[in-house]
Amino acid sequence: MAIEIIDEQEIIDVEVDLIDIIEKCVNAVLAYEGIDIDWEVCITFVDDDTIRKLNREFREIDSPTDVLSFPILDLDNDKDLKEEQFKYDINPETGCVMLGDIIISLERAKFQGEEYGHGLHRELGFLTVHGMLHLLGYDHESDKDRLEMRKKEEDILESLNLIRD
Repeated sequence: MAIEIIDEQEIIDVEVDLIDIIEKCVNAVLAYEGIDIDWEVCITFVDDDTIRKLNREFREIDSPTDVLSFPILDLDNDKDLKEEQFKYDINPETGCVMLGDIIISLERAKFQGEEYGHGLHRELGFLTVHGMLHLLGYDHESDKDRLEMRKKEEDILESLNLIRD
């Protein structure tokens, strides 16, 4: 597993504890889904202004959001994945299948963590898990899909003791 973390914001210091949460959440999602292939994911921290521009460009929504996911592969939450399926999607530098990119507004995560009363760590964990599930093909367009995705998010976060206070 290769996790690249890029910090393109200057509002919140990205300390080791935040990186640790990201890594634990990424690995927990893959374990929960039973995926045993070497994956690569890139997670970029930005501010509200940057994520607002990306949200406008890619979703035609002119407001900041907390997380955006950009899957490279067209997955349909299929757990029976084989590395041979993705032989053309392997990064030659890492030897890992390129899963996609997750963009997180740390500014929004901090605000939401305070607003919801559970802090930045839990909110960052939630946004990472949420983004990873999107990269694996999950969505929340229908009520059924939203409930399935929310159950997975809560199960994974609980397994990491990232629970709501």
